[in-house]
Amino acid sequence: METKEFNPFKMAQTQFDGVAKKLNLDEGSSDLLRNALREFHFSIPVRMDDGTHKVFRGFRVQHNDARGPSKGGIRFHPQETEDTVRALAMWMTWKCAVVDIPLGGGKGGVICDPHNLSMAEQEQICRGWARQMAKNVGPLNDVPAPDVMTSAQHMLWMLDEFEVIQGAKYPGFITGKPVGMGGSLGRTEATGYGLIYTVREALKEMNIDIKQTTASVQGFGNVAQFAIELYNEYGGKVVAVSCWDQNDQTSYTFKKNEGIKLAELRSVTDKFGGINKTKAEELGYEILDANMWIEQEVDILLPCAIENQVNGETIKNIKDSVKLIGEGANGPTTPEADAVIKEKGIFLIPDFLANAGGVTCSYFEQVQCNMNYYWEKKEVLEKLDTKMTHAFKAVSDLSRKRKEYMRDAAYIIAISRVAKACRDRGWV
Repeated sequence: METKEFNPFKMAQTQFDGVAKKLNLDEGSSDLLRNALREFHFSIPVRMDDGTHKVFRGFRVQHNDARGPSKGGIRFHPQETEDTVRALAMWMTWKCAVVDIPLGGGKGGVICDPHNLSMAEQEQICRGWARQMAKNVGPLNDVPAPDVMTSAQHMLWMLDEFEVIQGAKYPGFITGKPVGMGGSLGRTEATGYGLIYTVREALKEMNIDIKQTTASVQGFGNVAQFAIELYNEYGGKVVAVSCWDQNDQTSYTFKKNEGIKLAELRSVTDKFGGINKTKAEELGYEILDANMWIEQEVDILLPCAIENQVNGETIKNIKDSVKLIGEGANGPTTPEADAVIKEKGIFLIPDFLANAGGVTCSYFEQVQCNMNYYWEKKEVLEKLDTKMTHAFKAVSDLSRKRKEYMRDAAYIIAISRVAKACRDRGWV
């Protein structure tokens, strides 16, 4: 989230500006793409369980829809900011473009902490968000999805409210819904699995056997858990996980040299991905400072939490053993850290490629909803693997051909596609 020292939107614009220069992008296209097409800021009044009233602040940013309806999640977070949502919406535009799906970028959020809200209060926030945005979202113009601290249940409440307002069924309005209510099989696994598909392909290019690798992961939410699951299936070993402990109101790194056991850690994890420190200790985990995840002697680092985690300070602590960083989170690495990663020769899979599995499977969910025919899980994951592998190879090939950093190569492909769509439409 945004701090006084770190502004994710300024970082997203800085990344864009660098690539715009490489592409010799005209001034009109640059001005259009470095800012959002439209933004919505609104209040959501809620009657709390104790009878009092509280007003929550909500957002929706639609960055660009030249290639198709805006697409992006809705976050519930106490430190949500306008600039965080702006940055995430921009990154969603590039994410959809780099995997070549016909969608644009959007993002939403509400400033709230679900840890301290009952399900009834959360339902009111969801329905209030849908009421505020009902005229400006929908299957043909903007399709939301779950994100940090939101779930399939939240999406279903929003869908229900939207359909009540519209007076018709619109299962394609929102993705990440429960299976059986228009949701897609494989959607829960998609972002984490997609990350590991790209890690697998990167290791092949580096001539490294994934079975001989170790990894350290930041985060233990949906993305991290399924990334660990597939990485373990491929034979890799995760030795450390860093995440929040709700009881202590702080984060720790949970470590086992012989490798963490996913099932046992899941057994002491809450629905928000927070691991109970006391119970983890009882299971034999070493409890370290939160930032120790990045200081492990491993081959792979997987930041799967929030923005600004690999920065000018933390990058100094990365060990020489690290060969690859796969960005499961959005915006985890700052430009200052990118410079060091380049210097060290670490292979980087940029966020809007590495974690594009979620939006890709959301697109699959839209397709299934719109044709009212649903695929088996095996078919969904096969399609996801094909899409992610193809996108990774396109970026990697361009990176080698033009001797570009992987992040810049991914941006070149994504920005070129969006800029062309804007030009073809006559916008610039």
